[in-house]
Amino acid sequence: MPLNSAELDAIYLTVALASVTTALLVLLGTPLAWWLSRRQGNLSAAIEALVAMPLILPPTVLGFYLLLLFAPDTAVGRAWERLTGSQLAFSFSALVIGSVIYSLPFVVQPLQSAFQRIPQGLLQAAATLGASPLDRFRSVVLPLTRRTFLTAASLGFAHTVGEFGVVLMIGGNIPGETQVLSIALYDFVETLRFDEAHRLAGGLVLFSLALLFFLYRSSGTSSWRVRT
Repeated sequence: MPLNSAELDAIYLTVALASVTTALLVLLGTPLAWWLSRRQGNLSAAIEALVAMPLILPPTVLGFYLLLLFAPDTAVGRAWERLTGSQLAFSFSALVIGSVIYSLPFVVQPLQSAFQRIPQGLLQAAATLGASPLDRFRSVVLPLTRRTFLTAASLGFAHTVGEFGVVLMIGGNIPGETQVLSIALYDFVETLRFDEAHRLAGGLVLFSLALLFFLYRSSGTSSWRVRT
């Protein structure tokens, strides 16, 4: 039985959300993970705690406070509407922001662990040869952590695909705009459309299993696992 338009829209929105979120996670998470791997103290511990909070915080709690922050009558909501001409709450942009925050530890923690394992002697040797910090990162750090970047990006993508509580709170259930796969599945079950629900649920199970197999097979170690 072919996929209907609602399912296709949900798949498209989910892939788009996960792709944009993953790109932002790698872009923002890399310097943050590098900074955390080089620092010790109360400030870095506090930031680590904030980054890791989504691992234990109920998604609906995070979604609730983000919804309050994104409301049209708040400073953030008014500024967004002045800049874009549309409200932030219950929009695709809100889903991206919430997804970046909620999936941040799945990218930052693996990268931070990989950066901490890099021998300091290699970086010091590159520095004595005149390499700038950026050159050292490109020529030493990136080649040694290439596989970890792939793992972190895969985890961030997969975690975004599976989000429910956060996206429901800040995006609602608007078909074609904010109704991603997890929300569409819930909607199908709620309306007793079990055939569609089985297709979406089965596809998500296969996707999750295939991704985890790929990660375990390619890494050959459990070092990529997110710490709690």
